[in-house]
Amino acid sequence: MLVFVIRRLLIAVPLLIAVLFATFMLLWMLPGDPTVALLGDQWNPVKAEQIRESQGLNDPVLVQFKDYLSNVAKGDFGEDLKNQPVARELRKKIPATMELALAAMLIATLVGVSAGILSALKPGSWRDLFTLTGALAGVSFPIFWLGLLAQRVFSAKGALNEAVGFAGLPTQGRLSPQFEEAVQKSWTRSEELGESSGLTGFHLIDSLVTFKDFDMFLDALAHLALPALVLSTVPAAVITRITRTAVIEQLQLDYTRTARAKGVTPRRLMLRHVLRNAMIPIVTSIGTLLGYLLGGAVLTEKIFTWHGVGTYMVDAILALDARPLQMSVMIVAVGFVLINLIVDVSYGLLDPRVRQGGQG
Repeated sequence: MLVFVIRRLLIAVPLLIAVLFATFMLLWMLPGDPTVALLGDQWNPVKAEQIRESQGLNDPVLVQFKDYLSNVAKGDFGEDLKNQPVARELRKKIPATMELALAAMLIATLVGVSAGILSALKPGSWRDLFTLTGALAGVSFPIFWLGLLAQRVFSAKGALNEAVGFAGLPTQGRLSPQFEEAVQKSWTRSEELGESSGLTGFHLIDSLVTFKDFDMFLDALAHLALPALVLSTVPAAVITRITRTAVIEQLQLDYTRTARAKGVTPRRLMLRHVLRNAMIPIVTSIGTLLGYLLGGAVLTEKIFTWHGVGTYMVDAILALDARPLQMSVMIVAVGFVLINLIVDVSYGLLDPRVRQGGQG
């Protein structure tokens, strides 16, 4: 197993370097002088020359790339047009996006795998037809439309409130104002004192571990519910179809017939044999979809005012702010590579044949 993991790591390293080089070149691929992208409206010949000297823009490209790698390794991502450290901003944005993406993927996995199994047990039945119709709807409806519909139905003034008196769910932000103020004060105090705040940026964790406030936890969970549900629709639909196909294929193989003939219960057959053998395509889809969620939650973040990496990238594009855009793209791309590395390693755990092939 160790040899298999090392081989996968060796494959991932050049890919990571290629990703870092591509994001490094992003600054040079923008139209015009890179100093214009870095200075924006503050550009003038004197400042432009200062930037070229301070950031080594006059050096050969390979030297600049080496300095870029060194700065990234140290967590120095430069400053935005407002002279705010990009690393400090991303320190808050990355956990927000990860919390949303992981919650959405958890929902999608639970719903998708369960629906796929139920559908595969009786192909062609009304249950199968209902599941496939739901999966088709899940990949067909635009995210922005689902987000706006969810707000219209589940908000405090939405259709459910008018119909049955449902109290409603929050539709904007990650926390209510009073809790958000407490979090911001903690961030500000730690920055002023130059010490760790103890905050992870994951509000569900911080509310219980740092603030020890169960009301804050429930508030964070309520704010997370709608955006996570909306974001989970497409991956849930994809996982449902992939699970259904993989399980049906396994149920048609000889070993399942043999197991049934030996009296293995359907529950044991599904959990111990069929589902385990069907997991590779399911895990592949989960890993790929999680990577897309980390970088593709822009619409959901915008609709629900969820201040994550997606919103940060959009704001950087609109402001023509190069450094935040460059670093945000780098974080998302590196995250995608690492997720795929984890998926590759999980293959060896799920299927010994893959591990043995990787060692041969």
